[in-house]
Amino acid sequence: MLTFFAISHSGLAGLRPYAEEIVGARAWRVVFAVVSLPLALSCISYFVNHCHEGTQLWDLTTVPGLHTACWMTNFISFLFLYPSTFNLLEIAAIEKPQLHLWETGIIRITRHPQAMGQIMWCVAHSAWLGTSTAVSASSVLILHHLYSVWHGDRRLEAKHGEAFEAIKERTSVVPFLAIVEGRQELPKDFWTEFLRGPYALVVGGTLAAYYAHPFMMAGAALLKW
Repeated sequence: MLTFFAISHSGLAGLRPYAEEIVGARAWRVVFAVVSLPLALSCISYFVNHCHEGTQLWDLTTVPGLHTACWMTNFISFLFLYPSTFNLLEIAAIEKPQLHLWETGIIRITRHPQAMGQIMWCVAHSAWLGTSTAVSASSVLILHHLYSVWHGDRRLEAKHGEAFEAIKERTSVVPFLAIVEGRQELPKDFWTEFLRGPYALVVGGTLAAYYAHPFMMAGAALLKW
């Protein structure tokens, strides 16, 4: 399921520059959403229903501090959002979707925040659950997002050319690497780049999702998927 989602999701993203010339940017965004969202929701519900199944490879739930470490890692992972995610009108295709080039906020830390956030989420959930199902699902997700790093850079380079190459030199995929190497200098008011309304929604939604886990499990069970 995750492999089919990955092929569909990345495949449609790769076809975007060609498809938009035929049907337009807004129409292609709708096609992308109609395909991607049901597949994503199906994968999530299946994972929720079956993540405790399979072979128990390890059980670290009694290790002191592990739950807190996993919780914090999961929480932080949701803050690793690509800035275009905040352009809700473009996501909804109300405004014309654009392939933006960013270098502020989270991009200063990592050029591919959602890939890094997904890897953090996978590591935390696999460490806590310890089942072969969780590890298998996480492995596919991590591989998909590692591919998305290359795929995303390729698309940005094709769209923005030298402007992207300049930003690529000043940023890194590995979080904080460009800062450590001196290629990215954080301005004194760097923290103000995170003072955006959508982050409050993300924090609230992440906390709500954590406490809603029992309801998520009950809802997913109703699907008998």
